[in-house]
Amino acid sequence: MITLYGFGPGFGLPEMSPFVTKTEVQLKMAGLGYVKEKTRPNASPKGQLPYIVDEAEAVADSTFIRAHVEGKYGFDFDAPLNLQQRAQAWAFERMIEHHMYWALIGARWTDPDNFAKGPSHFFDGAPAHMREKLREDAQFRVAENYLISGLGRHAPDEDVDLAVRSLLSLSVQLGDKPYLMGKTPCGADATAFGVMAGILTPFFVSPLRERAQQFDNLIAYVDRMMERYYPEFAWTPLCEAA
Repeated sequence: MITLYGFGPGFGLPEMSPFVTKTEVQLKMAGLGYVKEKTRPNASPKGQLPYIVDEAEAVADSTFIRAHVEGKYGFDFDAPLNLQQRAQAWAFERMIEHHMYWALIGARWTDPDNFAKGPSHFFDGAPAHMREKLREDAQFRVAENYLISGLGRHAPDEDVDLAVRSLLSLSVQLGDKPYLMGKTPCGADATAFGVMAGILTPFFVSPLRERAQQFDNLIAYVDRMMERYYPEFAWTPLCEAA
């Protein structure tokens, strides 16, 4: 049995982390049984979540977890795709993980209101005398990484403008198809879904979310993926209420 370690539900999502969501959806795609446990990033071999333990073998990082599943269990997430489509799917994954994801992080961590209602609560269990210092240190480290990513070097409206270009690219790629590459979900769909759900959750209010809501096909796509992989989660009512 595989054990998946993640942050757990929160922020109006079945899983707070887009990368943990990616891995969880891919485990479901592969039809593999798993149990899920909550933990902190410092418990992971690479200091980040997700990681899995599969028969005493620990594998960290969502991309390496996917490779582990494909290698050990012989499941090809991109089976319906030809070579060119596989290359396109990989390119879109890189855009999503290295550009759109950081726009999401900027909206959650650098906006004071969103940080206060969301990530700051990661430290609620810390001793009272350390709590604020831990929050400040974590917010500073994330802001520093956001700067290194490139998006954090721009004014708030400029970084959203850049992120919207990636949203537009994703919307054009999706078109009127049910999934990114066609009629069947592939590995990249798990990645796109994790980040898009994180952007669209009504828990956070941000210019990024407002702009993302202009793409009707992306909203419908997230609804479709949520219905398929988290049917027990009340996602649509949340979006309608927002």
